[in-house]
Parts: sequence; structure tokens; C-alpha cells
Amino acid sequence: MNMPQRKSGSTADQDSPEDRLGRFATIWSRAIFPSTATSLTRPEFEKHLLPLARRLSDALHAWPFDPSPAHRVGADLVAAHCTDPDALSHTLGVVDSYLVLYCGSSAVSAELTPEEIRARCARLQHAIAAGFSKALRERTLTEQEAIARSALSARSAAESALHVTETRFRAVFEDAAIGIGIADLDGNILEVNDALLQMFGGLDHHVRSRKVNEWVHPEDAPQVWGLHAELVRGEREHYRVEKPYYRNDGTVLWTNLTVSLLRDAEGRPQYQLALMEDTTERRLLNLRLRYEATHDALTGLPNRTLFFERLDKALAAKNGTRFGLCYLDLDGFKAINDSLGHSAGDRLLVEVADRLQSCATASGEMVARLGGDEFVALTTGDDTAHEVEELAARILSALATPIRIDGRELTVRGSIGVVEGPSGMQSPAEVLRSADITMYRAKAAGGNRFQLADAEADARAITRHGLTTALPTALERGEFFIEYQPLVHLGDGSVHGAEALVRWSHPQHGVLGPDRFISLAEHTGLIVPLGRWVLEESVRQARGWQQRHPAHHDGGPLRINVNLSPTQLYHPGLVADTVAVLERTGLDPGALCLEVTESALIGADDDLLKPLRQLADMGVDIALDDFGTGYSNLANLRRLPVSVLKLDRSFTQSMQQLPADPVDLKIVEGIVALAHSLQLAVTVEGVETGTQAEQLRDLGCDTAQGWYYARPGAPDRIHSLSLADAV
Repeated sequence: MNMPQRKSGSTADQDSPEDRLGRFATIWSRAIFPSTATSLTRPEFEKHLLPLARRLSDALHAWPFDPSPAHRVGADLVAAHCTDPDALSHTLGVVDSYLVLYCGSSAVSAELTPEEIRARCARLQHAIAAGFSKALRERTLTEQEAIARSALSARSAAESALHVTETRFRAVFEDAAIGIGIADLDGNILEVNDALLQMFGGLDHHVRSRKVNEWVHPEDAPQVWGLHAELVRGEREHYRVEKPYYRNDGTVLWTNLTVSLLRDAEGRPQYQLALMEDTTERRLLNLRLRYEATHDALTGLPNRTLFFERLDKALAAKNGTRFGLCYLDLDGFKAINDSLGHSAGDRLLVEVADRLQSCATASGEMVARLGGDEFVALTTGDDTAHEVEELAARILSALATPIRIDGRELTVRGSIGVVEGPSGMQSPAEVLRSADITMYRAKAAGGNRFQLADAEADARAITRHGLTTALPTALERGEFFIEYQPLVHLGDGSVHGAEALVRWSHPQHGVLGPDRFISLAEHTGLIVPLGRWVLEESVRQARGWQQRHPAHHDGGPLRINVNLSPTQLYHPGLVADTVAVLERTGLDPGALCLEVTESALIGADDDLLKPLRQLADMGVDIALDDFGTGYSNLANLRRLPVSVLKLDRSFTQSMQQLPADPVDLKIVEGIVALAHSLQLAVTVEGVETGTQAEQLRDLGCDTAQGWYYARPGAPDRIHSLSLADAV
């Protein structure tokens, strides 16, 4: 078929949707007009196709997607006398090549991936073919009935009258395009026409030597031979079925079969008349379209559509059936794509798919590709708890052997989430969500392993996801607030300042500490605006303390300590944001201390330290938080722009009661001596008893914080504590 050349995508994109739709209808009419038996001119036929094209375009963009309008399009083609087989094949070719090109842009399709748009187009082709086939079959059956009546009339007339009538019957019988056969009630084949012989390979003796009831096939519908028995007994006049046959060469012939009962003049059953339409090619086309719609184009594995059909069937099973599912995600696949290119990545996926396929060969097992580097394996049966773990182990073992691509040996690792349970308890979406969550637990544990689903872990992950999605609006709604924990001079017990600790007043979960959401804010990038808000609120509060209580007992202002996350350290606006906040509030830089965790500065180069040095040069104190937990080089302290060491509580827990661990005492004493030699102040976290505070004071620590002094609380408590110290 000479298809019109596709126009460039840029031209199609510049035309209006109606223009593109008209162009599609033009291409369509030119492709199939020679195959029609209509009295319309080609321009008139094009106008007839325009509403059909609009129906296909609307179906392509519909949400939810429904291919049934394309089924009616196929039927309308038959109604328009486009009954030649070429009309269907040319129509499918036009839809495959041009529907997405000219009708693929819309608000809905903009949200779909190109693969999803092409999958919709494939399903529309399938529906067109199905509608065309059904309409053509119904039309053919109507014609077959007419032929059957003519044959019966001709046969009866021939037996009772003249040779002319016999001639007419022969003309109908021998020249018909469909297969016609006549048999007696015992099934002996009496006559067949050339069309039927050609369907079976053209061997007359292969057809005539067999009885009707010998033409059985394993895929015969259960009711076929029951209908045949009723017809032979005279209990029904005809029946219609879809029936396969074996040809003499062993290939399969699929037909639409209509069998009618011929009676004699007295109404007694006498013959059976069979009319056959060869539907083999249409069936193969439908199977091909079905395969393309349910299998991954790259690997040949079942795709997400077919997998969900199988999973839904497995979960709907009864009688104590169980299921097991492995959700696999390759570890580090993006690095392979980025370094070797997508072509190498595709070949790697094909090899992985082959290995996975070799792991799931038992009855009730299947492997599918969901997309990208994500695969699933499903098993069903009575003992899936054991089988699914064996399947996961086989998959990891199959992936262990390196894959050779372009002369390189690539080591493939994978993380697998395993879900197993009884059918009928969960929906497919719930099962896949649990498997996905479990897979990420396996990945977080180091990868190259499988993890079993755990309901409590799932619930925590779902809660974590809910908190992640709620974070942006929480900041906009003002759901965050700050509590302040006093920093106390160990020498005289006076309040030196306070550390700002952010809290989240969640509408459902109540007040959440930073351990519940700071890592989520880091992951989503919201830590920067959240940290900026905490800095501004804390500095404003510190300025308010100074205005209410300007004469602090040691002559200096109450200080405010604010935590900086690693992401904030890397943010280019850190210095500018800090300067702007200090200028807006009027707080002296010396009253602000920014706390940075030791782990964030391990291996820090000069570029990372530059913003901290700029802030330190302005007079802002920098505290090294959680000191002692990051395995830092003590000699490296000299190059860090810090003025305060915050000693981690793990070093001082043994001092809460006497006698203290002498090793801990020596360690703390050494750290304090080192810090003071470098002109660094030492703050201790987690002070909970008076004994602990006294020992830390004797060791020379400068300031402390902890529940012994006060728990984190509202800002006015700091002011009241300061007044108490002054008194």
C-alpha cells in the first residue's frame, strides 16, 4: 500500500486540532477508498470518515481510557461497504502511523508518556479490528442464511422438478466465496464446494474421506458437539459457532461456522448444511495486537497490563490459594545508563529479563517488566511462603554472574521486596505498594538482597510518605513552631543563651520532633526554606529577649544557637540569608551561634568552609555539634572556623552517677584541655543529674544543656530563667 508521506512533527504541531484531524481523514480515505464498494466519490467518502476519525481522536485522549468507540469505528467501516480485507489492514496501518502524529496532543495526553500513548493506539487498533471482524461476520452470516435458504430451495426444487433448478443450485453452490458442505445425518460428507476444499489445503480426498463428527479439535468450545447433536435430532434448525479445524498439513484453520438443518417435503430431518468463513488471518491479527498490548517491546516479557491481569486473577482465587510476589529494582542501573549509554542499558535489561525468565519456569510462576529497571515475579499455589523465598534467591543468584557488554563485564545487583499471603485479602494496588516499600527497605539495607514485607514497616513507610507530601503545605500553614532549651554556665549556673529546636504541630499525628521530619525535609529540599524560617524566628526571638532584659548579668546578650543541616551548608545563599536576617532584626552577630554537625565537615574542602569562615569573620560563632561521633581528625580542628565544641552525650552518660567511668573522665578531660588550648569553648549536651553537672564543671567544661536544667519549652521560660539568675 502506498501510504502518504508523514509530515514533519513541527508542521503538525502548528496546525489547529481540526486541521490535523482533517489531514488524518484525508490520508485514511486515500488509503482505503480503492477497497470500498461505495457509490460515493472520494471527497464524499472522506467527509464520511471525518466523524470516525474524530471518534478515534477522542478515544485516544479519553480519561479514563475506553477503546469501545474504536470498536464502533470498525463496524461503521463495514456498514460503509469497506469489506475488502485490504480495507482493514490499510486502516490499521494508517492508525498505527498517523493517529498519534496528528491527533496525539491534548491536555490528557500531555500527562502520558509516549509509551502509554502508543499503548492506547495499539488497543484502539485491536478494537477497530474486533469491531470490523464482528460486523463483517454478522453481515456474512446474514448472507450465509440467504445462501442456505437458496440452497435448500434449489435442492428441494431439483428433487421434485427440473434440471434448470439444479443448475441454479449448482451455480450458487460452486461459485460461492464461502465454504459450503452438505452431509447426511450420520455425518457422511456428500458434497463440498471448491472454496471449502481450498480452506483445507485443496485435497478432496482429505475432506470427503472423513465424517463430520471426526473434525474435532482440542480448542472446540464445550457446547459445539451438543449443539450438533440437537440439530441432527431435529431439535434445532441451525447453530453458529467459532470452530478450529486441523488442515491436512497440521496447521490450524479457524472458521465462523454456521450449520443448518435441511428437511424433506414432509419436514423430516434429511441433511446438514455447513457454511464456513475462514477467519484465521483475522484471528492472528487479533492475537498479534493483543500480544503487543500486553508485552514489553524491549524484553518481550509481559508488561504492567498483563501482570496486573494475572495478579488480579491470583488474588481473586479461592479454596485456600496463596500468592508470592518479588518486586525487583536493579541497584545502580542509572550509573550504567549515564556512563555507557542507553543502548548498553537496553542490552543489559534484555539479558536481565532472560535470566529472570529462566528463574520462573514452574507452573504458576511468571515474570514481567513494569518499566525502566523494575521487574516483578509472581508465583501461586499452596506453599508460596517457601516458594517465593526460593524464587527471590534464584533471581539474586542468576544476577550474580557478570554480564558482558561492549567488552565490559558489568556486575548486576538487585534489591527485592517480597510479599506473600492468602488470596482475597488485599487488592493488587495494595500488594504492589507493600512490595515497593519492602524493596526500598532492601535497598536501604545495602542492596543485593531480598526483604520480606512487614505490616508495621509498611505503616511506618506510609506515614513517612504522608509526612513528606504534607511538608510543603505545613510550612505555608504555619504548623511549625520553635521550643528553646537553655544553655547554662557550669561555673555559676546562669543562663548563657538557648538552643532553638523546631517542632511540627501535625493535624493528625500531634507534635513531632525533628527526628521525624528533618531527614524528610533534607530529602525533598524543603530544609532550605524551613531552615531559613527557623533562623529568622530564632534571631527575632533573641532580639526580643534583649529588648525585654537588656542588662544581662555578665554584661553580654543572651545568645541563640541555631542548627544548620548539611544541605544548608552547601546552599549558595547561606551567608546572604544570615546577614539579611541579622540586619532586619538588629541582632548583634556575636549573639548568634550556628551549630554544624561534625559529620557534615568530615573531609570538607576550602570551598565548603568558605561560607563558615565569612560568618565567623563577621562575629557569628560556629559550634561543632555532636563532637566525637564523626571520627574526625583532632588535628583538623585548627583549620575549622569553629569557636565552640559541643561534646556528644555518649561521653558523659556514665557521669550521671558516682563512681563515673574513669576512661570517660580521661577522654572528656583530654578533649576539654585540647579545646581550651585551641581557644575553643566546650558545651556538653544531655546533662540530666546534679552529679553529672558537678563532674563536668570540675573537668573544666564551660556550658551545658539538658533536662537537669530545663526541658525545651516556650520562649518566655528562657526570660524567666534569666530573671531568676539575675536575682
